[in-house]
Amino acid sequence: MDYYSAQYLIWATTLGLVSAVSLPLGSLIGLQARPSRGLISVLAAFGAGALIAALSVELVAPTVFALHGAGHHGDPYRNFYALVVGAMAGGILYFLLDQLVNAHGGFLRRTATSVAYFQLRRRRRKARIAEELGRFPLLGDLDAEHIDSLVTMLRPVAYNAGDVVMRQGETCRELTFILTGAVRFVRDGVEAGRLESGQVVGLGGLVLQIPTPGAGIAAGSVAALALSCDDFERLRGMAPQFDLACRNLTAERLQIFEEAVHARRESATQWLREASEAVRSGAVLPSTHELLEAREAHSGAPLAIWLGILLDGLPESFVIGAGLLVMLQAKVQVLESLRFGDVIPYTLIAGLFLSNFPEALASSANMRLQGWGKPRIFFLWLSLMIITGIGAGLGFLFAESLGHTWLVFAEGLAAGAMLTMIASAMIPEAVHMGSANTVGLSTLAGFLAAISFKLLE
Repeated sequence: MDYYSAQYLIWATTLGLVSAVSLPLGSLIGLQARPSRGLISVLAAFGAGALIAALSVELVAPTVFALHGAGHHGDPYRNFYALVVGAMAGGILYFLLDQLVNAHGGFLRRTATSVAYFQLRRRRRKARIAEELGRFPLLGDLDAEHIDSLVTMLRPVAYNAGDVVMRQGETCRELTFILTGAVRFVRDGVEAGRLESGQVVGLGGLVLQIPTPGAGIAAGSVAALALSCDDFERLRGMAPQFDLACRNLTAERLQIFEEAVHARRESATQWLREASEAVRSGAVLPSTHELLEAREAHSGAPLAIWLGILLDGLPESFVIGAGLLVMLQAKVQVLESLRFGDVIPYTLIAGLFLSNFPEALASSANMRLQGWGKPRIFFLWLSLMIITGIGAGLGFLFAESLGHTWLVFAEGLAAGAMLTMIASAMIPEAVHMGSANTVGLSTLAGFLAAISFKLLE
């Protein structure tokens, strides 16, 4: 039988287009209807279940059943090992390529991958800041839990020489942790001291709740971390040891300042002594608490997003072409003439169709929120549908050139990549957008819906 005939190549391409027509369809609905998070969750889980069924029934089951003599080609054990090795290689290959694409902005194609990216970035930032905070004596008694809370409250700031870090006579709005550089403490135009790396600016004004007695001027380039007044108060309430350290350090600075101004302002000395004593005794204890959360702004990388979506769909293309070849080989033995309907791997096509729809729907809605134009988004998915169709035709031709064991290996490669994609992207996406119980039931419904198409074969 001539498997290279134009007729069968057209069949393979058609199946690829049919399985992927849900991409532009889902994109249109996602752009026009603005689906709710709950609906996206249900559809994503349903698609994941359908795709799992397609992989299980069409790619894995035939090779596994062949171990027990059910219509196998060649050595069934060698084919089984080829499937396992191929699946492992496919999963690893998908992981590596996915990481590469995500590093250039491809993570923005899905909500779940975006969330994972920013979580990783926040963890790395927190670890770096926590290490830098270890140089501050003020935080020496703070436990790991409170250090972790502090890291989430801080924001990076930078000053050039001569910049004002803190103004004299104004209410201090933040505590500044100096990472590099130095800040001059100036009162009435006279320098009264310097604060350097590992020290803080603005502590006295925050603890005493008074206008700052002096100004802080950057002595050069200064890199620092800023803690807002409300977050400072919240941390003091959470960690008594931090509150005590702040009061003690403020008292020490007041004593130093007292010595500096004694010769010029004798009248200020008594006030400073009384304030120092009040701070040590804990008489001034602010109680206002408020956490300000900053949204991390990011811009998309269109090419990386497109490549990421293409990466998700490439294994599907090969599987469709290879699946048609397997159906042809099986049906030609029992049918004298073949029609297109006789060789459709219904479970596989249904599983791919049902999984592509929610992916395009959810991703299109996210891209729209990122500022992409509707025509651009739609044609992105349309181009992927066309590529899937062409890929299915090429997959059909490629599969015919392989021996059966290598074909099984290639199917395992595709199955491993697709299953890794389901577990790392589709299901996390569904869970992120909805509830776990709903995701579980929707995944089951998708699985059952896909295997029901086996009744048509």
